[in-house]
Amino acid sequence: MIKKIILDTDPGIDDAMAILFAESHPEIELVGLTTVFGNATIDNGTRNALYLKDRFHMQATIAKGASQPLVRAPVGPTEIVHGITGLGDFQIPASFTGRYDQRPAYQYIIDTVKTHPHEITLVAVGPLTNLALALQAAPEIADLVAEVVVMGGAFGVNDHRGNVTPYAEANIHDDPHAADIVFCASWPVTIIGLDVTEESFFSAAFLEQLRHDAGGVGEFIFDISRYYLRFYSQKVGLDGCHVHDPSAIAYVIDPTLFTTRKGAVRVVCDGPASGMTLQKLDNRQYQTDEWSSMPSQQVGVTVDTSRLLDLYRQTIIKYQHL
Repeated sequence: MIKKIILDTDPGIDDAMAILFAESHPEIELVGLTTVFGNATIDNGTRNALYLKDRFHMQATIAKGASQPLVRAPVGPTEIVHGITGLGDFQIPASFTGRYDQRPAYQYIIDTVKTHPHEITLVAVGPLTNLALALQAAPEIADLVAEVVVMGGAFGVNDHRGNVTPYAEANIHDDPHAADIVFCASWPVTIIGLDVTEESFFSAAFLEQLRHDAGGVGEFIFDISRYYLRFYSQKVGLDGCHVHDPSAIAYVIDPTLFTTRKGAVRVVCDGPASGMTLQKLDNRQYQTDEWSSMPSQQVGVTVDTSRLLDLYRQTIIKYQHL
């Protein structure tokens, strides 16, 4: 069955990898790309999305979204990881121009969900500001969305806890208030966090092979990964990169790649643990329980890494030959 998705993204390097993954798979219809601040400024991120649409002949609508968090002070783009423009060393031609939808991203999400009730899967791989704004403006969409899949958070599974602070993952840390709104809404959410994304790994050799096997798409993925891999080598000590944003797309394509646990999820919104994600498991009872009225959401806890990597590789290669 073909799934219609809106991919809410802060187009950096692994976002581009995820966008091309979604565009490539025959069981996904990439209806829209909504942009948000995060890895890049909103202007650079939107330009990156427009360039990807143009270069790879995508049909997805592009809608420009939030430039800052709901409440907290902006953290700023993660240039150390994704470069000044968001795509590392890769330079979009100065002459390039593209046009995005004039509706703000949150309104595009509302309109599209209402046009296709119970058909749209929202996949969010950046800060959750656009989704929170959509919920605030039209809370009824929570009952009209098929599913929400989020790359974000860390719950301590496999000892994965945070990547920008000891307890916070970047997307949640960038707008914790928005994340708490999204996780507390009644729509079904699956969170693909560091607990599983840091278990999967695109090695330098994997990306080199993709360059040779997947034509222009593989070449582009290889090119943008150079900056990313230098960061991982210098700051993390790895010869490759974790599979963050593409893992959310992998879940949409084949949920059996992951195992999950269920329970209410909340986000710490201030103090030194701001951005920390917490889950109360459904099978636990407590004497004082303020969580019982919260919706039960899914959190990824294991991943079949070899199958995920093979799915990514085969999808990109087959797309090149369509």
